[in-house]
Amino acid sequence: MSKALSVDLRTRAVAAVRSGATHREAAERFGVSAASVSRWRALEREQGDVMPKPLGGDRKSARIDTHKAAIVEALGPEADRTIEEVRQALKERGLAFSFGSLQRFFKRHAITRKKRPRTPPNRTGPTS
Repeated sequence: MSKALSVDLRTRAVAAVRSGATHREAAERFGVSAASVSRWRALEREQGDVMPKPLGGDRKSARIDTHKAAIVEALGPEADRTIEEVRQALKERGLAFSFGSLQRFFKRHAITRKKRPRTPPNRTGPTS
């Protein structure tokens, strides 16, 4: 995984721009892109410093977690629906999630469910 450039480098590049250098001049001087210098200036204006934001990690689970009640309800009264059945029930409500997203959701919330589709019971009865 990539690493953010040091805060010291960011600070020196932004200081160079503040003292009159253009973004391109500061970028060439410190061996970074002009776009990076521009982003660092914007960061300084918006948050007051040039500290990088955290890299990596989960950024999307909050989207599915907001619908926890609907997902749990879609599992059915006995919580025995398969992931594909849950997907279809959610799709009818206008919520579209991938199989993997639901799988990770269930794991994250320690929700167990039936793994195979239900088969209708054998109604032939005993043979005489």
